[in-house]
Amino acid sequence: MASRGKQFRELLKEPGIIISPGVYDGYSTRLVEAAGFRLGAISGAGVSESRLGWADRGVMTFEVNLDNARRLVDCTETLLLRADADTGYGNAMNVHFVVRAFENAGVAALMFEDQVWPKRCGHMRGKSCIPAAEMVQKVKAAVDARRDDDFVIISRTDAAGPLGVQEAIDRLCMYAEAGADCMYADALLSKEDIANVAKHVPRPLIVNMGLGIRSRATTPLMTPKELEAVGVKVVSYPRMLSTAALKGMMNAMEAYKSDVMGKNIAIDRPDLCVGFEELNALMGMKRLDDIEARFAGG
Repeated sequence: MASRGKQFRELLKEPGIIISPGVYDGYSTRLVEAAGFRLGAISGAGVSESRLGWADRGVMTFEVNLDNARRLVDCTETLLLRADADTGYGNAMNVHFVVRAFENAGVAALMFEDQVWPKRCGHMRGKSCIPAAEMVQKVKAAVDARRDDDFVIISRTDAAGPLGVQEAIDRLCMYAEAGADCMYADALLSKEDIANVAKHVPRPLIVNMGLGIRSRATTPLMTPKELEAVGVKVVSYPRMLSTAALKGMMNAMEAYKSDVMGKNIAIDRPDLCVGFEELNALMGMKRLDDIEARFAGG
């Protein structure tokens, strides 16, 4: 079987836009795979918020991020995963070891960005970027570090907000020249900006959409077909499932506080909760049963 990086590259060659929901834990990863998607984007923000309980401000360490990625790879069969390595956790030398580690973890692609550390979520105020020349060296180190030439290196720029769209385009072209396989422009502020970037970068472009993000700095919502029409190859929805999960928990907690605690009523709320059998089915119970049956009583 072709490596996951090779499978990702073949997917990029297929016609049409690729839709990549954001994943962050076992629930979301299995759900996206069961829904038939072929590519999932591990959300660094989702991992930081769900595992650590802290906003996406550079609190999450390399080890936590890597361990989470490895666990998500281990619970999938067909879903290709793109990991988010933030800024690469240091300079070009650090990037070398980060790439090796994530490649060994089994992800198909690795993204890192040109922000100053500690980074911020792309839609937060106060972002700043390292010099483009420094990021170029990180890209070169990443390309040199991979053992499988098909392992996909994605370079993200956050320059559009603090430095302007033309600077973002110039940087992405430099990163492509340094060997990056895909481009990622974050927090573009208009449909015209998205089209402009897509037109002028020489590699497949990834953008994210704000379903699940409500911010004055959010990229305007466009449909996949609209994005495809202007040249975008991959659209990611990094916050959709994490924010939906949190909203679901908030709704369940409100019902619990109102009925069980407030009114002392013992009730079930199937409208708010996944059933036991459905949960077990999604979480691979059949495979566990099959493995146990094969080796039981030996």
